[in-house]
Amino acid sequence: MTDRNSFGHHSTSDEVLDGIDLTGKRALVTGGASGIGAETVRALAAKGAEVIIAARNEKYANKVKADIIAVTGNEKIEFLFLELASLTKIKASAKAFLSRYDRLDLLINNAGIMACPFDKTEDGFELQFGSNHIGHFYFTNLIMPSLINAAPSRIVSLSSLGHRTSPVVFEDIHFENRNYEKWSAYGQAKTANALFAVSLNKRFADKGVEAFAVHPGVIATRLGRHMTKEDFDRILSENPPSENDGEGKSTGGMKSVEQGAATSCYAATAPELSGKGGAYLEDCHIAEQLPDDSTIRGGIRQFACDPVVAEKLWDVSETMVGEKFA
Repeated sequence: MTDRNSFGHHSTSDEVLDGIDLTGKRALVTGGASGIGAETVRALAAKGAEVIIAARNEKYANKVKADIIAVTGNEKIEFLFLELASLTKIKASAKAFLSRYDRLDLLINNAGIMACPFDKTEDGFELQFGSNHIGHFYFTNLIMPSLINAAPSRIVSLSSLGHRTSPVVFEDIHFENRNYEKWSAYGQAKTANALFAVSLNKRFADKGVEAFAVHPGVIATRLGRHMTKEDFDRILSENPPSENDGEGKSTGGMKSVEQGAATSCYAATAPELSGKGGAYLEDCHIAEQLPDDSTIRGGIRQFACDPVVAEKLWDVSETMVGEKFA
């Protein structure tokens, strides 16, 4: 069995799930039809979980489903339509989910968009904030009864190292009075994803539902479809392989899809994380909290884990969706 203290940058989803039995568990992965979402579905299914792929494109999801069944032999893979840029459609999807399932053990809020041109959701929210945060905020709260029913259960919110580029700018979240900058918008949304885990854990840990945020790493997937060559060149220059770790492996650089899904799978299942909800993880470890102006590449900035800011974001999010939750 893999030494669980040895997990790090190069660990894969299969390695962090070694020794974990998910038979009888039900998981839902948003954005599970491609990229690290699809790999997360495969890895969980390989350990016996029933997995629901929540995505917009049923054709892509069915292809992933067929491939995973062929590889794992686990036929308990289902599809749920989910469009995170529409509150009306989110509510319909949550209703459909609750009509079919009464419990959910693992919710992986993996879906996201990155650095896209300025656009708005159906409800008028800036697209990155609206899809990456508000969509998940609404869906998660609507299906919360199923997570409470399955307790102990977990929620994993995919944030990013990119959170460091911007706090949540409460005075102008939707870029109505400032120039739109795609990376600031992405950073704001990823900060919101991290803060969401803090506020979720505060509200539901005592009901047996723990929440974590994760930085998956830098991975080449469809998430980067809006990036320019200059964007790619900059990211590659900012994420070079660093010093040798003593075992012939570098401790930085790009990750494979299997490595990119590892921290999500770890946060969702690691028994050693019990009681540590609200934390932000990177490379399968709880990350260091750093000052907002830190120049250190990793870690989580204070503005992305401050419980006071998390509460403010919760209130603002409730106002945006027009509903009050716990």
